[in-house]
Amino acid sequence: MVQTSRNIVLGLIGAGIAGGLLFVTFRPEPIPVDLHTVKRDHFEVTVDVDGTTRVVEVFEVSAPIAGVVQRSPVRVGDPVVAGETVVALVEPISPGLLDARSRLQAEAAVSEAEAALHVAETELASAREDHVYSKSHFERTTELVERGVATITRLEEAQQRFAVADAALDAANARIAQAQGGLRRAEAALVETSGNGKDVMCCMSLFAPSDGVVLDIDEVSARPVPSGARLLTIGDPGQIELVADLLTSDAVSLPPNARAYVERWGGQPLEARLAYVEPAARMKVSALGIEEQRVDVVFDIVTPTEMRPDLGHEFAVYLRVVTQEETDALLVPLSAAFRIEDGWAVFRTEGDRVARIPVDLGARNGRYAVVQSGLEPGDRIVEHPHADLTDGALFEERTTF
Repeated sequence: MVQTSRNIVLGLIGAGIAGGLLFVTFRPEPIPVDLHTVKRDHFEVTVDVDGTTRVVEVFEVSAPIAGVVQRSPVRVGDPVVAGETVVALVEPISPGLLDARSRLQAEAAVSEAEAALHVAETELASAREDHVYSKSHFERTTELVERGVATITRLEEAQQRFAVADAALDAANARIAQAQGGLRRAEAALVETSGNGKDVMCCMSLFAPSDGVVLDIDEVSARPVPSGARLLTIGDPGQIELVADLLTSDAVSLPPNARAYVERWGGQPLEARLAYVEPAARMKVSALGIEEQRVDVVFDIVTPTEMRPDLGHEFAVYLRVVTQEETDALLVPLSAAFRIEDGWAVFRTEGDRVARIPVDLGARNGRYAVVQSGLEPGDRIVEHPHADLTDGALFEERTTF
């Protein structure tokens, strides 16, 4: 009897051990997963785009005349004061050298002008003599008439001759001035500059049109320039705005005064606000060869100037423009959601197993989506669900070091 009881006990123990071995042998292995705790947080949808900085008011200094611009008296980055700082010197263009025929013609014109002046001087001398005689005759006739010796008719004739002589004297003086001008014009045709340019006026000084700094110099060394050629650019680097070209479809969706984060410029992130969208778009071919309609969007920098002292003109920046935001949104990583039929679902942990939970997703950005229903704060969900993960599957949280 005792032996029988012992055998029963040993049999039960053996059966238990065998059952345990069978359970361990055929028990499914838990799938290692990464878990994420669902919580409420600030949510933003952004349009990310490259942009550049530019000075708000840029002043270009151009050559007012054709000539030779001298070596620049200023350098890029130099501060300038409006109306005081000389920023460029332009020497008027010098006359060209004369060939043999042109020189002979110019010399002949000078000789002709000199002769005309001599004739005018001779005519002036004759007019003076006639004027002196006419004046003297008029005075004598007047005296005789007063004494009753001469008639009134004779006095009128003397007066007329004196008036004619006076007019002839004025005309002779005018011809002298005319002949002198012709001589100067003829002599000017013979003027040639020497190699050092000392025979022409030098130079026309151009002053800064505004306070600021020199942003760019087109011509550093001396060289000939046409009238209207740009010489340098001046602006105030403290007054900077941002410009980014967006797809027109993105630009029209921007809210008024949209916020933007300014990054990758070499310093701490800055904040900017939408100023305006330019009214005209343009066609641009993307890197993939796709024609796109894009438009420039301008932003004002909100961050104080002292926090961005090194940000200058035409610097590259990266803008994240906020198009939509929620201050207290329930968020899930996009990497945790997957499609089921016409909707979305996630795997939520329940004990040591996972359950497939349908969820309604709202707005989303590059990393998160807003959960409208299906989850609560504190739920733990699986990120990057494995293809073998199914509803009710065992799991174990992956340990990271």
